[in-house]
Amino acid sequence: MARDEINAFLGAGTNYHGKLHFQGAVRIDGNFQGEVVSEGTLVIGQEAIVEGQIKVGQLVLSGKIKGEVEAKNKVVLHKTANLQGNIRTPVLVVEEGAVLEGELIMGSLGTASDTKPEKDSDQS
Repeated sequence: MARDEINAFLGAGTNYHGKLHFQGAVRIDGNFQGEVVSEGTLVIGQEAIVEGQIKVGQLVLSGKIKGEVEAKNKVVLHKTANLQGNIRTPVLVVEEGAVLEGELIMGSLGTASDTKPEKDSDQS
């Protein structure tokens, strides 16, 4: 992703607490505590520390996350990534050296009706 595609930027040395809703792409290089919700891309830089709930379209992690992650499209863990928490995503890319301490759930993130078992037509 080119740097000019980033819509918002929380730089190194910044501390943010609360909820972050955005469209497009956001990069965090500082400290963030709270909730992130977007259909877009969240990029977390190498020095960043994020604590909380993350629900995005795509996550690109080079820093540290402590919390729950749900990415509708993909999660990328670069070699410096450290994720302590659970991930739910259909696609996971992990570089050698990345750390994941938690549960991984992969598959479609469709609606609850998509996950219901099919009825067996052979039943009487």
